[in-house]
Amino acid sequence: MTEGEMLKLSVEEFSRLQQYMRLIEKDSEAYKAMKIRYIELRVILSSSGINLTELDMIKE
Repeated sequence: MTEGEMLKLSVEEFSRLQQYMRLIEKDSEAYKAMKIRYIELRVILSSSGINLTELDMIKE
């Protein structure tokens, strides 16, 4: 897998994950578990030079 393909998948996962996070209660265990992955993806994308300003709907 190329770096470009990996970034594409990460952006898609980040977007999809945020959609799921917006559908559930913030105090639920599922949200807390998703937030861990949300943070991981933010780190991956930020360190890859992706500007998250437009992508980040959760902003936590």
